[in-house]
Amino acid sequence: MVYRALALLAILAALPNSVLAQFGGMPGMPGMGGPGMGGPGFGGPPAGPPPACQALLAMRDETQKNATAIQKAGEKKSGPDVACKLFKAFLASEAKMIKSVETNMQLCGVPPDMPKQMKAGHAKAQQIAKQVCEVAERGPGAQAPTLGEALGINNGVPETPAKSCGAFDTLSGCALSR
Repeated sequence: MVYRALALLAILAALPNSVLAQFGGMPGMPGMGGPGMGGPGFGGPPAGPPPACQALLAMRDETQKNATAIQKAGEKKSGPDVACKLFKAFLASEAKMIKSVETNMQLCGVPPDMPKQMKAGHAKAQQIAKQVCEVAERGPGAQAPTLGEALGINNGVPETPAKSCGAFDTLSGCALSR
C-alpha cells in the first residue's frame, strides 16, 4: 500500500516540472523579442526573469527535490513513518509553489490552466499522504483492516458461543448447558 502510494506520487511529482517547464513565455526570457528582452537582433545579453519568477523557479526545484526524496524512499522500501515525513515536506513546498504561481501568473507567463492542474495533483498527493500517515500512526505491529471490515460488510454468519460438550450430549443438545 505505501509503496504503491509512493509510486503514484512519483508520477504526480513530475507534473509540476512538466507544467512549470512552460516558462519559455516568461517575460525577460530569451525568445520573447522586444527591446531589452534578449530577442534576436537587439544585441546585448538577454535579460533575466523578474525576481518573482526566479523565486517561483526555485520553489519548483525545491518541490521537485522533495518529490525525488519520496521516490527514493519508495525505492529503498522505507517505512511509512519516513514516507509520512517526506510527504509533509513535499505538500508544504507544493502548496507554497501553487500559491506563488497563482500570484505571479501574468508576470511570469504561466498558462491560465496550470494552477487548476497543480491543485488537482496536490489534492491527489494529499490523499496519498493521509493514507501513508495513517499507516505510520498505527505503527509496525498494527494490522490493517480487512477489505470487509473497511467496507463495513460482515460475513452473514451470526456469531454463537462455542459449546463444550462431549460424552453427555443428549438428543436435545448439550445437557451441561441447561
